[in-house]
Amino acid sequence: MNFFQRNSQQERARSRMMHGQQAPNFLDPALEWRRIFAEMWGTFLLVLTAAGGGVVSAISGGQVTHSMTVVAPGLMVMAIIYFMGTVSGAHLNPAVTLAFAVRRNFPWIRVPAYLVAQIAGGAGAAWFLKSLFGSAGHLGATIPGEGITPLTALAMEIVLTAGLVNTILGTASGARNIGTNGAIAVGGYIVMAGLWSSPISGASMNPVRSLAPDLFRAEFSTTWIYIVGPLVGAMIGVLFEWILKGPPTVAGGIAAQGTLGIDER
Repeated sequence: MNFFQRNSQQERARSRMMHGQQAPNFLDPALEWRRIFAEMWGTFLLVLTAAGGGVVSAISGGQVTHSMTVVAPGLMVMAIIYFMGTVSGAHLNPAVTLAFAVRRNFPWIRVPAYLVAQIAGGAGAAWFLKSLFGSAGHLGATIPGEGITPLTALAMEIVLTAGLVNTILGTASGARNIGTNGAIAVGGYIVMAGLWSSPISGASMNPVRSLAPDLFRAEFSTTWIYIVGPLVGAMIGVLFEWILKGPPTVAGGIAAQGTLGIDER
């Protein structure tokens, strides 16, 4: 197969993805398990970094500062997008997976497996931290700040997640999940959100990031904030993306689904 034939075949595969069809080997079970593993491993690393910052800060007497704890997850997300975005789309977040699906960039049939993988990865990270450090730093849980009401924290999580989803969908421009520059944009947004708003709600923007520590510390009084807030915010983000950009694009489908099984053909 020559260069032009291969490029034409890849373009047809991308077009099928955009119109809700799969590339010929896109649902190959071996490839799907790679995607699921990628989501599990990526979410493990994200939660390990996000929750682990608070844990290590507690056991080290503050050697890991507040700024460090909010910068680290953004850098980790950036790295994950670069090293596995083409495999699974590097969602790492149920709110992002649902946003891609509602946006029609991602097939609904694949959503349950992604959600299970993300929950498993997040829970694995929380278990790992608890096994090493016990309940230090409340396992890095996200909770409303002192004097902050649950509704205030909820409103903050809704707005922050809407902005995150807009950043992800709006920079969906290529096969490296959300484009080469998208990794920087998303990582930068996470850092920015944490730097100014984490004292209010913890700047979670991710149900799994918050649920995982709560599972292993057996404290669920505020968990609902970090499930409802990101999911509502994600849907607002999808609505705003439609207002800003109109119908979904081919690039968005490639970004959401990765190119495993397409580029190899």
